[in-house]
Amino acid sequence: MKHSQPSGGAAPTTVFKAESLAQSGLFKDMHKGMAISSALLVLLFVLFTAMNTDAAGTIFGTARTWIETTFGWYYMVSIVGLMLVCLYIVLSKHGSVRLGSDDSRPDFSNFAWFSMLFSAGIGIGILFFGVAEPIFYLDNSGAFGYPNNPYADIAGASGIGHDRAVDALRVTYFHWGLHGWAVYVVVGLCLAYFAYRKGLPLALRSTLYPFIGDKIYGPIGHVVDILGVLGCVFGVATSLGLGVSQMAVGLERLVGIDPGLPTQIALIAIISAISIYSALSGVGRGIRIISEWNIIVSIFVVGAFLFGGPTGWLISVFAESFGDYVMNFAQMGVWFPTDEPQVKWQNGWTVFYWGWWLAWAPFVGLFIARISRGRTLREFIFGAMLVPTIIIFVWLGIFGGTALHQELHAANGVGSAGIIDLVNAWNLPAALFASSDGIFGEGTIGWIVSAMMVFLLMSWFVTSSDSGTLVLTTILSLGNEEPPKKFRFFWGVVIGFVAAALLVAGGLSALQTANIAAALPLSVIIIVMTLGVLKSLFSESAESSEPQVVMQEAEQRVE
Repeated sequence: MKHSQPSGGAAPTTVFKAESLAQSGLFKDMHKGMAISSALLVLLFVLFTAMNTDAAGTIFGTARTWIETTFGWYYMVSIVGLMLVCLYIVLSKHGSVRLGSDDSRPDFSNFAWFSMLFSAGIGIGILFFGVAEPIFYLDNSGAFGYPNNPYADIAGASGIGHDRAVDALRVTYFHWGLHGWAVYVVVGLCLAYFAYRKGLPLALRSTLYPFIGDKIYGPIGHVVDILGVLGCVFGVATSLGLGVSQMAVGLERLVGIDPGLPTQIALIAIISAISIYSALSGVGRGIRIISEWNIIVSIFVVGAFLFGGPTGWLISVFAESFGDYVMNFAQMGVWFPTDEPQVKWQNGWTVFYWGWWLAWAPFVGLFIARISRGRTLREFIFGAMLVPTIIIFVWLGIFGGTALHQELHAANGVGSAGIIDLVNAWNLPAALFASSDGIFGEGTIGWIVSAMMVFLLMSWFVTSSDSGTLVLTTILSLGNEEPPKKFRFFWGVVIGFVAAALLVAGGLSALQTANIAAALPLSVIIIVMTLGVLKSLFSESAESSEPQVVMQEAEQRVE
């Protein structure tokens, strides 16, 4: 089936979708081949990993180490390239192009849009690492076989003190800031542009249209979309499985419940049930409402830490570390160390994070695209890149800064507050609550703050899970923004099952490692889709200028 080059708000894929989606039976309104293939691949992966945990961990770990060692430079260059693409579009005339027809307007208010961007894109990660990561960079013990913070060491801040604390926050901002969000923004922009501007399916395959045309409707498109589906399932399942440990620690502090495996499995079941209900409600109801509540409760928790802790010091160190980041983030993005311990640190942290952002990009990018119709490219890039980044920096500055202050001013001397010990023991779930106890103690106020943090852990898991469910069913229905509810239910159950099965079998770390390894082929797809959207934007710009040229020539002839 051939189609003309899509343009404007046309929908050239209607015939294709009618022919390719099942018209009746169990798979009605879904692409049967992709749905079955995706489910089988998930099942085979889980069986292999669960039944051969050690072997799977070794295989995936070896692959990840080889990729980080061999392609670390490529990840670094690719992320910087995506940032430059964002900057170019913002500054160019392409920035005024809308994600939709020229007269379209956004589907959601700015507050709802920002809430969903933040909750689906990053929320749970900064709860898990918001205290632990700055503390790791503050430490100077080298307990993991490489420097804790080579940037601070190079700057001469090798001892635990104020300067090293500022550097610790700067490096944390670097890993959670503009570089990572550039990946999400570019993928989301490409998907939204081809779906809402060019009338193609809201699926990864559509971004390849400028290069392969109607072949996106064949095996190449199927493979690309299936990769996106697997990324959604495994990415959300990994976060869900690893994150319930932190929630279980919080519940232990609140009600004394045992944080062991039975509690974590029960939490996965509860979160999965809520997220399925939310996904069935759709973006405009369940996901939007929970995301907005995430922001509201987050404001209360952040306020409690800010005003309950060393307020003046936190404001001062945030300003200092943020300024430090602004002055150095470009240079940090192109730092290529040659010293072996520094290389090992960069592979273990920066390259790991770049791989994690790339691995999550198809899932988060498609969800961002889903909620961004009607916005201009400039508005999309500014909103999706700057607003979540600023919110994250404030969060990290307050939560991470509080923990840093506690270690710098510990009663028994610098570094003796106990949070560094928790991080060195890799007990990251307890670090956040330990910092909270350092401010509020274990009384009523401390209990209330801990309860709000447990709520955020659960609600952010829900928004990640329901967003992932909606995204992958959208892909499997070839861009249907309201995919069949029975499949939203099915894939919501699958995500919970994968998390629970691998948690029981001890294979979650192997799954996490496999996700990072999968970032390599995904990065190639992301680069191709980026070139595709630039090619299409240049073509659209040339087409729009042709009438002006004709008019000018006609006017000259008349004169």
